[in-house]
Amino acid sequence: MSALVWSLPAVPLVTGAALVSAGRRGDRAAPVAGVSAAALSLGLAIAAAFVRPSAMAPFIAGAPAGLAVDGLSAVMVVTVTAVTFAVLVYSVGEFGPEEARARFFGLMLLFAGSMLVTVTATTLPLLLMAWEVMGATSYALIGFWWREPRRVDAATTAFLTTRAGDLGLYIAAGAALAGTGTLVLDQLPQASSGWRHVIAAGVVVAALGKSAQLPFSFWLSRAMEGPSPVSALLHSATMVAAGAYLLLRLQPLLAATGWAGPLVAWAGAVTALVLGAIAIAQPDLKQLLAASTCAQIGFMVLAAGAAGVGGGVAHLVGHAATKSLLFLVAGVWLATLGAKDLERLRGAGHRLPRVGAAFTAGGLALAGLAPLSLWATKDAVLTSVWAEDSALYVVALVAALLSAVYSAKAITIVWRRSGDVEETSRDATETSGAVGGWRAAPLPVLAVIAAVLGVYAVPAVAEAFAELIGSPATEPAGWQLLLSAVLALAAVLGTITVVRRGVRLPSRAQVTLASWLGLERAAHLLLVRPAFALAHALARFDDRVVDRGVDIAADAVHKAARLADLRAEHPIDAVVGAVAGAFRGLGRLARRPQTGQLHAYYAQAAALFAVLAVILVLVR
Repeated sequence: MSALVWSLPAVPLVTGAALVSAGRRGDRAAPVAGVSAAALSLGLAIAAAFVRPSAMAPFIAGAPAGLAVDGLSAVMVVTVTAVTFAVLVYSVGEFGPEEARARFFGLMLLFAGSMLVTVTATTLPLLLMAWEVMGATSYALIGFWWREPRRVDAATTAFLTTRAGDLGLYIAAGAALAGTGTLVLDQLPQASSGWRHVIAAGVVVAALGKSAQLPFSFWLSRAMEGPSPVSALLHSATMVAAGAYLLLRLQPLLAATGWAGPLVAWAGAVTALVLGAIAIAQPDLKQLLAASTCAQIGFMVLAAGAAGVGGGVAHLVGHAATKSLLFLVAGVWLATLGAKDLERLRGAGHRLPRVGAAFTAGGLALAGLAPLSLWATKDAVLTSVWAEDSALYVVALVAALLSAVYSAKAITIVWRRSGDVEETSRDATETSGAVGGWRAAPLPVLAVIAAVLGVYAVPAVAEAFAELIGSPATEPAGWQLLLSAVLALAAVLGTITVVRRGVRLPSRAQVTLASWLGLERAAHLLLVRPAFALAHALARFDDRVVDRGVDIAADAVHKAARLADLRAEHPIDAVVGAVAGAFRGLGRLARRPQTGQLHAYYAQAAALFAVLAVILVLVR
């Protein structure tokens, strides 16, 4: 069984590494290889969800490398692989032969593979390595079109922001080793009291940064510079969901500290509220969806803080299907209509009716409209909050209403006929034909999933799901389900009326909210700009000190060599020459007696004996 759990992340990781290494030579085979690897990973994930394999391998003392598929990670691996498969199928139609398809599909598989390691890791070393790979590949994917400086700048902003939060996970790992002597995740709540607080603080910071919760939310806005399939995968089931998953996984640690649970709950609720308001003010569809991602992840973070793990995980799954659908639709409109600005998307639903229908299904689910998926899962989260803190419940309920408002706003605009729709009917026919095959294939499937997951509201389904993930069931009361359904419907109908009448936010509020409260500007001043200043200072130090020091050392060696050549080489060479000359002379002398005549040899022998005789006489 251990082979299965190792194979699950190995398939996308190995295939992705091979495609990235192949470069442009692998472009032709990349779509088939990428989709095939994603399909195989999905099959392995489904098998692992039933078998529940685990494996442990030696790594470092006190911290083996462990992977396991339990109830919680079983849900996650199926979700991650299913969304990855859908997004890569869509990507086949998104990237033509002229694009760097091997690099794109390879990075997407590496991205998904690192998420699979994240959700199955049972020890911190593997979790940290996967966390790093996920951050690096997200940087490469957001800046995929690296020849455009604004995209590279966006990737850098996202990378530096998440890396700042990631430092918390390293602090947590050090504290875990000091407090427990091990890096096994399940043993973190058993750390000694002081170290337990440090571990929890590090985990919370890292998770909030990765999941784009306040004050880190702005980086997700910049992530929109990447290709649409990247946004669909990043916002739904991978990187942004990783922080929420970590908090849900380590909910016992949050509860053990006493303070971390309430802090996380309020962070999630405030993010859901504030980013919901920001989403309402966005004039750009992808920015609206990005802000809504922060808000929806906020409900998952809220669930982790309020001990509502079942509802939080269910909301994660429903949101993954819904948000991947909405981002893929946004990608279709951008590719076929050349627009992502909401004003330019007026009437897009009529121009591409099947795509518009899929968007409507996802938008209504995102609005929390009954009986669709996020209505049921969000109410499960709100139920757990109601049991903990009524004030927190009110904030979360208002945030849920804002979800209905920004979703209804987008749906109304894309179905509202603009004055030029009739004039462009011929173009509409042409673009409708362009949306087919690979791009269109995942949309109806994701739309159906986003709708039918509302069965979570059925008590028997909620109980079965809770048993699957090993968490207490969270069953919303009838009045709570009815209240949220009525409020969501009222918010949707009210928003449709307001949008049709052309009512807008006050200009100052519109500008402030549309700029994400200036958080990105603040981050540039406090984080990005200082990081680049430090990088430039280190580069200057390298050029002026390290590099110049190497040049000076090399020059000194060269001069020493020349000095040795001038002052020592010639005398030594003369001595060697003299010795060689002396031996040559001795050799010539030694050859003279060698005449080849026998009487000469006798004479030499007689002379030698005579000399020996004289020596003997003298010695005696």
